[in-house]
Amino acid sequence: MNTNLVKLYLDFETFYDTHFTLTKMSTAQYINHKDFKVWGVGLKVDDGDTEWYSADEVDDILAAIDWGNTALVCHNTLFDAFILTRHYGYNPLYYYDTAAMSRGLYPNVSARLKDCVTREFPSDNTMRKGEELASAKGIRDLNPELDEQIGSYCIQDVDLTYALFQSYVVGFPESELDLIDLTTRMFVEPKLLLDQPMLLQYKEDMAKRAEDAVSSSGVTREILASQQKFRAHLESLGITIPTKKSPTTGKKIPAFGKNDPAYLQMCNMYPEHKHIWDAREVVKSRIDETRAQRFIDSCNPDGSFGVPLRYYAAHTGRFGGSDKINLQNLPRGSKLRTAIKAPEGQRMYIADLSNIEARMLAWLAKEQDLLDAFIEGHDVYCEFAGQVYGRTITKENKLERYVGKTAVLGLGYGMGHVKFQDTLKTGSPSVDVSDSTAAQIVQQYRGTYSNIPILWSRMKDLLFSMISPRDYGTQYGPLKVGPQRLELPNGMSLSYPDLRYVGGEFIYTTQKGIVRTYGPRLAENVIQALARIVITDQMLEVHALPEVDVVLQVHDEIIALGSELNSDATMEKILNIMKTPPSWCEELPLDAEGGVSQVYDK
Repeated sequence: MNTNLVKLYLDFETFYDTHFTLTKMSTAQYINHKDFKVWGVGLKVDDGDTEWYSADEVDDILAAIDWGNTALVCHNTLFDAFILTRHYGYNPLYYYDTAAMSRGLYPNVSARLKDCVTREFPSDNTMRKGEELASAKGIRDLNPELDEQIGSYCIQDVDLTYALFQSYVVGFPESELDLIDLTTRMFVEPKLLLDQPMLLQYKEDMAKRAEDAVSSSGVTREILASQQKFRAHLESLGITIPTKKSPTTGKKIPAFGKNDPAYLQMCNMYPEHKHIWDAREVVKSRIDETRAQRFIDSCNPDGSFGVPLRYYAAHTGRFGGSDKINLQNLPRGSKLRTAIKAPEGQRMYIADLSNIEARMLAWLAKEQDLLDAFIEGHDVYCEFAGQVYGRTITKENKLERYVGKTAVLGLGYGMGHVKFQDTLKTGSPSVDVSDSTAAQIVQQYRGTYSNIPILWSRMKDLLFSMISPRDYGTQYGPLKVGPQRLELPNGMSLSYPDLRYVGGEFIYTTQKGIVRTYGPRLAENVIQALARIVITDQMLEVHALPEVDVVLQVHDEIIALGSELNSDATMEKILNIMKTPPSWCEELPLDAEGGVSQVYDK
């Protein structure tokens, strides 16, 4: 971040209509569309006056700006900067985004401009977003009166963005601002390509597969897609309907989810109806076909693909999907992965942190035996599975190792034996263990790694500390207790708004309502937040290498783009960064592996 840059606060106003709108289209699809039109732009340079420039003035005013010395500030910069870079061809030196900053500061609530200013300036009614935009809906060319009206609306939005930025930027960690800049750059200055012919073929193949499955089932698509009609059809076959408890109403409802244990049991009991079960899954899970189309819609005219990641999408700071594409949910082996490719002469450097959450949990809990196993390069999944089965387990023992892996990755946050049993049964591969065996494995985990349950108790203590003013400022490892929050080592916080202890349990308030929390769940939040800091700081360090640009981040993977020349040396530099722990947890044993490829195929 360069604080000496000129800050340009900007907001484009653009034509929209009932069916030509961001609510129904991706950003790339909307802005690349033949009907896209800029009505005008609002600009404010540093602390100067905010001005509105109508459609016929936009080209000249943008051309007069020294973009090489400018930091752009918008609310939802992915939209405005995409217009600026893709439509006008200007690239500022740095990107800020007040919507992203809001999510970082207030991860449990809305980051819409309207809600941000109401929250930030509750007593100032002049700091409110206008409603004039609706009057221009469907009008492609604004008359002078409407142009003035939309101009005033835009000026207010720019001024609100300016005010939010002044409030948010104080104390906002520089590394997180750099991360917002990088996240924005991945989308608005795209470097990856999409294999459109392959996507089109894949979409056709998926549609044909669905058609064939429905035809083979002897049941209509309408019946397969409807809960009520599917239930009625099964009852007509003499099948008892599996049920589960509704999480919202508490009443019994059909258990028709593809991972519901009762549904899986029914499918196994009636293998003669496998054609129906297969068709139902295809009809209800058209995600691959739908996502292939969304990828196609998001491709730019030059074949490039802007990576839409949502900064601070989760409470713990993790990235999420954005722009109707969730790149955090691309299963390994998926065709959609291999549609993402590097330009000719370049390669994708795909590096993955190994078991970062399990390592972080062992470090924070001071579970030395587990830490030593990681340090010495042992396969901790095989080692714990060996304790469960009483014999040596290797990677060749896939089912047994899977049980060990599920235990090490899942039982660290207080999972009980019933959920553990269900997790094994609905996983891949599916492993069916008895109640007593599941309970025994849970107890074995807690006994083997006894410091982890102790950590849960410490986390419960921290929940009490967050509502006890006398405990504010208390340090626990890299965490510092604040009012209804834990301050993280990078300057951000895990926040629990309106945290209180009621009826023997801790609850806090989010936009979705009241949330219950407890020691093991706080441990999970803390571990995920700390692991996220490790990988995002590594992203910035990798991006600073002259050989590569970071172009994507998926869970614990960093994907960079660089020359195909000297690829082994470049990969080694990336892995060295990812194996080096940060200063606040120097004893954390990190490991990483990676590969170089023309496509995203790891």
